[in-house]
Amino acid sequence: MLRALNREACDYVPCCFMSFTALRQRVNENLYALVEAEQKMGFDSMLFIPGACRRERPEHPDLRGLPVRLGLGVKSRSWEEMGTDSGRILHREFRTPDGVLSTSIRLSDDWPYGDQIPLVGDYCVPRAVHYLVAEPADLPALAHLLAPPPAEDIAALQKEAERARAYACNRGVLLVGGWGVGADMLNWLCGMEPLMVLTQTNPGFVAELFAMVHQWNKRRMEVVLAAGVDLYIRRAWYEGCDFIPRQFYRDTLLPLLKAEVDLAHEHGAKFGYICSSGLLPMLEYHLESGMDVLIGLDPVEGTSTDLREIKARVGDRICLWGGVSGAITVEMGSEEEVRRAVRNALCTLGPQGFILSAVDNITIDAPQTWNNLEVFRDEWCRHRVPVPAS
Repeated sequence: MLRALNREACDYVPCCFMSFTALRQRVNENLYALVEAEQKMGFDSMLFIPGACRRERPEHPDLRGLPVRLGLGVKSRSWEEMGTDSGRILHREFRTPDGVLSTSIRLSDDWPYGDQIPLVGDYCVPRAVHYLVAEPADLPALAHLLAPPPAEDIAALQKEAERARAYACNRGVLLVGGWGVGADMLNWLCGMEPLMVLTQTNPGFVAELFAMVHQWNKRRMEVVLAAGVDLYIRRAWYEGCDFIPRQFYRDTLLPLLKAEVDLAHEHGAKFGYICSSGLLPMLEYHLESGMDVLIGLDPVEGTSTDLREIKARVGDRICLWGGVSGAITVEMGSEEEVRRAVRNALCTLGPQGFILSAVDNITIDAPQTWNNLEVFRDEWCRHRVPVPAS
């Protein structure tokens, strides 16, 4: 894995799933057991820290990593009422020393959090009737919701890291930390459509919000990087051209991203960037940032993700990780479709500087999924060893 991240020649192209929810649930969210289960299946693996599972992250179920803590002096309350169309509306209010922020969501049958609204999360965005942040006047209060990691969380991670480093060394797996976050956080706070509009109508406000999240994120990064991880990952699913204008990315996101990449390198860690759609127009900025690995290349569901062009443009300078659609090909495809997709990924993106994975995730625990995973592994094993040059 390290040789692949360094774009060096390997004895075989590694296969490590960037996310494997179906298997993780089978091992009761134990990330150490997940490593062993993946290795037992014949795949490469990685150990992620901090390892708190989704149910242990009530304020940030979709942001892996350090706990997200509210600042001192913040008071939160929640309540429910019936909406004008007889639907149930759940509200949450945050009272801070610098103002009040609130959010409301329309409850649905599949709402997974009971009578609570997480501070940030994927389920909140499509159900929101009122987003937490909407204008510059909201920023002073928001600062109180983005508190730096307290001493007890830092100490807990340091203790966890001691065990994780020893385990990763013993099992021969990559030690990974994260997640960093940028535009994904802004989408949770502002909503996706409102944020897209704001980048056009009030780019100064959005830039200020990005800077605030960046400073919060850097403090969290420093704690994780001090744990001695091999790779630090930033989730950036919503930083492709589908969501962010190129010029805004260049002027606002890129300088902040560069600073985070530099911080990872100062600690001796590689920097990974998860983005599975809208890639081609942003590749020059990915190169300029200095990132080490672009994670999540999906040839089916992503836009602007032509594998051949991505490899030609950046493959000798950035490691590429992905290559096969998890949801479409592995979970729903035929055996021949899986074999063809694996061969295409290996042929197009490999052999050097490539890590094979289903993208983004394997979530459906069903017989077809597990059968296709056997096919996936078999085809990878058949073609993972590079053919010597004649």
